[in-house]
Amino acid sequence: MKSKAAVKRILATLERLYPFDDTCFLHYDHAHPWQLLFATILSAQCTDARVNIVTESLFKQFPTLESFATADIVNIENAVRTTGFYRHKAMHLQQSAQKLLAEHDGKLPSDMEQLTALSGVGRKTANVVCGHIFKIPSITVDTHVMRISGKLGLTNNADPVKIEFDLMEILPKTHWIRFNQQVINHGRQVCTARNPKCHNCELQKECEAL
Repeated sequence: MKSKAAVKRILATLERLYPFDDTCFLHYDHAHPWQLLFATILSAQCTDARVNIVTESLFKQFPTLESFATADIVNIENAVRTTGFYRHKAMHLQQSAQKLLAEHDGKLPSDMEQLTALSGVGRKTANVVCGHIFKIPSITVDTHVMRISGKLGLTNNADPVKIEFDLMEILPKTHWIRFNQQVINHGRQVCTARNPKCHNCELQKECEAL
Protein backbone atom coordinates (compact mmCIF):
# COMPACT_ATOMS: atom_id res chain seq x y z
CA MET A 1 0.00 0.00 0.00
CA LYS A 2 1.10 3.58 -0.64
CA SER A 3 2.72 5.65 2.07
CA LYS A 4 0.87 8.63 3.53
CA ALA A 5 3.29 10.92 1.68
CA ALA A 6 2.53 9.22 -1.64
CA VAL A 7 -1.22 9.43 -1.02
CA LYS A 8 -0.84 13.12 -0.24
CA ARG A 9 1.02 13.67 -3.54
CA ILE A 10 -1.63 11.78 -5.51
CA LEU A 11 -4.49 13.76 -3.96
CA ALA A 12 -2.67 17.06 -4.53
CA THR A 13 -2.12 16.21 -8.21
CA LEU A 14 -5.75 15.19 -8.69
CA GLU A 15 -6.90 18.37 -6.95
CA ARG A 16 -4.77 20.50 -9.27
CA LEU A 17 -5.83 18.68 -12.44
CA TYR A 18 -9.52 18.31 -11.62
CA PRO A 19 -10.74 20.99 -9.17
CA PHE A 20 -13.73 19.57 -7.37
CA ASP A 21 -17.12 21.04 -8.29
CA ASP A 22 -19.54 18.38 -7.01
CA THR A 23 -20.82 17.72 -10.53
CA CYS A 24 -22.90 14.58 -10.92
CA PHE A 25 -22.30 12.83 -14.22
CA LEU A 26 -25.86 11.51 -14.27
CA HIS A 27 -28.65 14.01 -14.88
CA TYR A 28 -31.60 14.23 -12.51
CA ASP A 29 -34.08 16.73 -11.10
CA HIS A 30 -32.85 17.77 -7.65
CA ALA A 31 -36.47 18.14 -6.58
CA HIS A 32 -36.88 14.41 -7.22
CA PRO A 33 -33.75 12.71 -5.81
CA TRP A 34 -35.13 9.24 -6.54
CA GLN A 35 -34.32 10.01 -10.18
CA LEU A 36 -30.60 9.76 -9.37
CA LEU A 37 -31.17 6.35 -7.80
CA PHE A 38 -32.98 5.17 -10.93
CA ALA A 39 -30.38 6.67 -13.28
CA THR A 40 -27.62 4.92 -11.35
CA ILE A 41 -29.44 1.58 -11.57
CA LEU A 42 -29.64 2.08 -15.33
CA SER A 43 -25.92 2.93 -15.52
CA ALA A 44 -24.84 -0.66 -14.81
CA GLN A 45 -22.93 -1.86 -17.88
CA CYS A 46 -23.95 1.34 -19.68
CA THR A 47 -22.33 4.74 -20.23
CA ASP A 48 -23.53 7.80 -18.37
CA ALA A 49 -24.02 9.54 -21.71
CA ARG A 50 -26.46 6.85 -22.88
CA VAL A 51 -28.30 6.86 -19.53
CA ASN A 52 -28.73 10.64 -19.72
CA ILE A 53 -30.29 10.32 -23.16
CA VAL A 54 -32.67 7.62 -21.92
CA THR A 55 -33.69 9.34 -18.67
CA GLU A 56 -34.49 12.59 -20.44
CA SER A 57 -37.54 10.91 -21.98
CA LEU A 58 -38.02 8.25 -19.29
CA PHE A 59 -38.73 10.75 -16.53
CA LYS A 60 -41.19 12.60 -18.76
CA GLN A 61 -43.03 9.36 -19.47
CA PHE A 62 -42.91 8.31 -15.81
CA PRO A 63 -42.68 11.54 -13.78
CA THR A 64 -43.47 10.07 -10.36
CA LEU A 65 -42.70 7.00 -8.28
CA GLU A 66 -46.39 6.14 -8.49
CA SER A 67 -46.22 6.09 -12.29
CA PHE A 68 -43.32 3.62 -12.16
CA ALA A 69 -44.99 1.51 -9.49
CA THR A 70 -48.25 1.06 -11.41
CA ALA A 71 -46.96 1.00 -14.99
CA ASP A 72 -47.21 -1.93 -17.35
CA ILE A 73 -43.69 -3.35 -17.01
CA VAL A 74 -43.43 -3.69 -20.80
CA ASN A 75 -43.67 0.08 -21.15
CA ILE A 76 -40.76 0.57 -18.74
CA GLU A 77 -38.77 -2.11 -20.57
CA ASN A 78 -39.28 -0.35 -23.88
CA ALA A 79 -38.25 2.99 -22.38
CA VAL A 80 -34.93 1.66 -20.99
CA ARG A 81 -34.17 -0.90 -23.70
CA THR A 82 -31.04 0.83 -25.04
CA THR A 83 -29.30 0.74 -21.64
CA GLY A 84 -28.90 -3.03 -21.89
CA PHE A 85 -30.27 -5.76 -19.58
CA TYR A 86 -33.49 -3.81 -19.89
CA ARG A 87 -35.84 -6.45 -18.49
CA HIS A 88 -33.90 -6.69 -15.24
CA LYS A 89 -33.47 -2.93 -15.03
CA ALA A 90 -37.16 -2.26 -15.65
CA MET A 91 -38.03 -4.75 -12.91
CA HIS A 92 -35.58 -3.08 -10.50
CA LEU A 93 -37.05 0.36 -11.21
CA GLN A 94 -40.60 -0.78 -10.63
CA GLN A 95 -39.86 -2.80 -7.51
CA SER A 96 -37.75 0.00 -6.03
CA ALA A 97 -40.55 2.49 -6.69
CA GLN A 98 -43.04 0.19 -4.99
CA LYS A 99 -40.81 -0.32 -1.95
CA LEU A 100 -40.00 3.39 -1.62
CA LEU A 101 -43.71 4.16 -1.59
CA ALA A 102 -44.71 1.31 0.71
CA GLU A 103 -41.88 1.52 3.26
CA HIS A 104 -40.37 5.02 2.98
CA ASP A 105 -43.31 7.28 2.14
CA GLY A 106 -41.76 7.89 -1.29
CA LYS A 107 -38.55 9.31 0.14
CA LEU A 108 -35.01 8.06 -0.33
CA PRO A 109 -33.44 6.64 2.81
CA SER A 110 -29.90 7.72 3.64
CA ASP A 111 -29.04 4.49 5.43
CA MET A 112 -26.79 2.07 3.52
CA GLU A 113 -28.72 -1.02 4.63
CA GLN A 114 -32.06 0.46 3.65
CA LEU A 115 -30.73 1.59 0.29
CA THR A 116 -29.17 -1.77 -0.55
CA ALA A 117 -32.44 -3.46 0.40
CA LEU A 118 -34.01 -1.81 -2.66
CA SER A 119 -34.19 -3.86 -5.85
CA GLY A 120 -31.05 -3.62 -7.98
CA VAL A 121 -29.17 -1.43 -5.50
CA GLY A 122 -25.67 -2.45 -4.46
CA ARG A 123 -23.07 -0.50 -2.52
CA LYS A 124 -21.93 1.39 -5.63
CA THR A 125 -25.41 2.74 -6.34
CA ALA A 126 -26.05 3.43 -2.66
CA ASN A 127 -22.78 5.37 -2.39
CA VAL A 128 -23.72 7.54 -5.37
CA VAL A 129 -26.95 8.45 -3.60
CA CYS A 130 -25.27 8.99 -0.22
CA GLY A 131 -22.60 11.23 -1.71
CA HIS A 132 -24.66 13.36 -4.08
CA ILE A 133 -28.02 13.52 -2.33
CA PHE A 134 -27.09 13.41 1.34
CA LYS A 135 -23.46 14.64 1.14
CA ILE A 136 -22.39 11.67 3.24
CA PRO A 137 -18.69 10.87 2.66
CA SER A 138 -18.64 7.78 0.48
CA ILE A 139 -16.48 6.09 -2.13
CA THR A 140 -18.10 4.87 -5.33
CA VAL A 141 -16.08 2.10 -6.94
CA ASP A 142 -16.81 2.13 -10.66
CA THR A 143 -14.57 0.75 -13.41
CA HIS A 144 -12.37 3.88 -13.44
CA VAL A 145 -11.86 3.85 -9.68
CA MET A 146 -11.12 0.11 -9.75
CA ARG A 147 -8.57 0.41 -12.56
CA ILE A 148 -6.76 3.55 -11.47
CA SER A 149 -6.68 2.78 -7.75
CA GLY A 150 -4.93 -0.47 -8.59
CA LYS A 151 -2.43 1.23 -10.88
CA LEU A 152 -1.64 3.80 -8.21
CA GLY A 153 -1.04 1.11 -5.61
CA LEU A 154 -3.93 2.22 -3.42
CA THR A 155 -5.36 -1.31 -3.37
CA ASN A 156 -4.30 -4.84 -4.23
CA ASN A 157 -7.85 -6.12 -4.50
CA ALA A 158 -10.09 -6.71 -7.51
CA ASP A 159 -13.39 -6.96 -5.64
CA PRO A 160 -15.24 -3.60 -5.63
CA VAL A 161 -16.32 -3.84 -1.99
CA LYS A 162 -12.80 -4.69 -0.83
CA ILE A 163 -11.44 -1.81 -2.93
CA GLU A 164 -13.98 0.52 -1.33
CA PHE A 165 -12.82 -0.40 2.16
CA ASP A 166 -9.14 -0.19 1.17
CA LEU A 167 -9.71 3.35 -0.09
CA MET A 168 -11.72 4.28 2.99
CA GLU A 169 -8.74 3.23 5.10
CA ILE A 170 -6.02 4.98 3.10
CA LEU A 171 -7.77 8.20 1.97
CA PRO A 172 -8.78 11.07 4.26
CA LYS A 173 -12.54 11.07 4.74
CA THR A 174 -12.69 14.66 3.49
CA HIS A 175 -11.48 13.45 0.08
CA TRP A 176 -13.74 10.44 -0.44
CA ILE A 177 -16.34 12.20 -2.62
CA ARG A 178 -13.71 14.36 -4.31
CA PHE A 179 -11.63 11.29 -5.16
CA ASN A 180 -14.60 9.68 -6.92
CA GLN A 181 -15.14 12.58 -9.29
CA GLN A 182 -11.47 13.31 -9.90
CA VAL A 183 -10.49 9.72 -10.68
CA ILE A 184 -13.46 9.27 -13.00
CA ASN A 185 -12.39 12.41 -14.88
CA HIS A 186 -8.81 11.12 -15.05
CA GLY A 187 -10.04 7.77 -16.30
CA ARG A 188 -12.08 9.36 -19.04
CA GLN A 189 -9.49 11.90 -20.17
CA VAL A 190 -6.07 10.29 -19.60
CA CYS A 191 -5.96 6.84 -18.02
CA THR A 192 -8.47 5.25 -20.37
CA ALA A 193 -9.08 1.50 -20.30
CA ARG A 194 -7.86 1.18 -23.88
CA ASN A 195 -4.79 3.04 -25.07
CA PRO A 196 -4.12 5.11 -21.93
CA LYS A 197 -2.29 8.36 -22.58
CA CYS A 198 0.60 7.53 -20.24
CA HIS A 199 2.89 10.12 -21.88
CA ASN A 200 0.45 12.85 -20.80
CA CYS A 201 -0.21 11.50 -17.31
CA GLU A 202 0.98 13.64 -14.43
CA LEU A 203 0.62 10.66 -12.09
CA GLN A 204 3.30 8.65 -13.91
CA LYS A 205 5.69 8.70 -10.96
CA GLU A 206 3.05 7.18 -8.71
CA CYS A 207 1.87 4.56 -11.22
CA GLU A 208 2.88 0.96 -10.51
CA ALA A 209 1.66 -0.31 -13.88
CA LEU A 210 4.48 1.23 -15.93
